[in-house]
Amino acid sequence: MKIFKNIFKILILIAVFAAAVYFFVGPKLYVTPIIMYHNVEDANLTEPNWVSPKNFEKQLQYIASHGYEVITLDELVNDILQNKGLKSKTVVITFDDGHENIYKNAYPLLKKYQFPAIIFVPPDLVGKEGFLTWEQIDEMRDNGIDIGSHTRSHIYLPDLSYQDQRDQIINSKMIIEQRLNSRINYFAYPIGGFSYQTKRIIKEAGYKGACATNRGYDRFNRDVYNLNRVRFSNKDIRNDYLWIKLSGFYNLLRKNRKPF
Repeated sequence: MKIFKNIFKILILIAVFAAAVYFFVGPKLYVTPIIMYHNVEDANLTEPNWVSPKNFEKQLQYIASHGYEVITLDELVNDILQNKGLKSKTVVITFDDGHENIYKNAYPLLKKYQFPAIIFVPPDLVGKEGFLTWEQIDEMRDNGIDIGSHTRSHIYLPDLSYQDQRDQIINSKMIIEQRLNSRINYFAYPIGGFSYQTKRIIKEAGYKGACATNRGYDRFNRDVYNLNRVRFSNKDIRNDYLWIKLSGFYNLLRKNRKPF
């Protein structure tokens, strides 16, 4: 009997210690998950850049039914810059490349759940086959969807010269701003790659922040020009997968990747 009492006391001490560690350390390790999507369309693909509308809605349903708050990228960046403690169970939703299926399949579901999001578009591809039109972008922007830049032509920046990087980064911002008559504050690196020079141009261009994939050495998203994201696809429909990826501690499980 005495042995069981001692075991019970040890378990209580472990629980208290774990709670104390989480209370004092957990908030410092918490990272608001920034979800990354590309294509929302039915396809016989298990590639990481594809999710069916059915599975996309399952993921939105999980977010809605488990008490998560979907915030804008701007809200998150402002909290980081002001050194505020990040609120637990918050999520940011992002889309890369500007495929037309975002308008056809993702946008109606985002409206249904009243979730904000941001779409990073390469303006040279707008209006081309399979990509969003300016009219579709205008409509979404008027209904809670922010727009960001994804270079002019969706090109891997570290392979370019300094001048070509400036063209892709600065002029993409200018083109979108002139077309939409509104300020563009955020950028996403195509294929996630960037160099220190790339980041410097991004800052000089006047962007407030930039999203990568899971590249770079800032595991905790304290650098708003190296915001790591969590990719969601057709594989992410089990509740345990969703719980892990949305926990806020998923970055601790991932291996750091070089920026380029």
